[in-house]
Amino acid sequence: MKYAFMTFSTPDLTLEETLKTARRYGYSGIEPRLVSKHRHGIETTTSPAERKAIRDKVCKSGIELACLATSIKYADPAQADEMIETTHDSIDLAGDIGAPALRIFGGPIPEGVTREQAADSVTRSLRRVADHAAERNVIVCFETHDHWCDPADVAGVLKRVNHPAIAVNWDVMHPVRQAGKTMDEAFETLRPWIRHLHVHDGTKGELKMLPIGTGDFDHRRVIELMNSINYTGFISGEWINWEPWETHLPREIATLKRYEEEIS
Repeated sequence: MKYAFMTFSTPDLTLEETLKTARRYGYSGIEPRLVSKHRHGIETTTSPAERKAIRDKVCKSGIELACLATSIKYADPAQADEMIETTHDSIDLAGDIGAPALRIFGGPIPEGVTREQAADSVTRSLRRVADHAAERNVIVCFETHDHWCDPADVAGVLKRVNHPAIAVNWDVMHPVRQAGKTMDEAFETLRPWIRHLHVHDGTKGELKMLPIGTGDFDHRRVIELMNSINYTGFISGEWINWEPWETHLPREIATLKRYEEEIS
């Protein structure tokens, strides 16, 4: 397995500094968060020349771009066309700089829209971007998040889309905390589509972020489950507005790697 972190850990670092930080602590990749004013300089507005320079810097660093994390969401039919256009722009960005995956959300279901209508909107939207993603060698990963924390809701959409370029980003906290599922239940439901993971630990009630292994979410079991299917993709730490990166980046990867060593 490979480990990465989202740039919410290092929002004030440049791309070069973030890559060096990843290498320093033993991460194999980074996950730039778009449209969040992070200093990495990777956005859909980035020019072709800048994109080439970014790709060159990443290649020379030996660190991979694990995924591009977007704010795209499709559950509101009234915003679907705008979101689809943004998705196409983001797919081209990912393809240009060599990022293999793109994180998207289902998004909150607006008042007056039924879950069935929202699921139809998400399904149609993903179908409209799927071929483009495949052409650019990008996997669009639907995250278990917001009103889509129940893995069954996510799996229902993906079964209908039925396209190899559309998959899942399993945020391991949300199905347990928000949908009352066990890690095993979430994994078994999502298993055919998991291509990326987000990890972070904390409390089930009022959320308080905690170091992995000290909270209510069984990350050791996550590693066991992913090891059972010989997962070779990225497990990415998403730590938002938390401790200084100098504190949590080395500690969290050490815990995850220890779990991996203990179950091997």
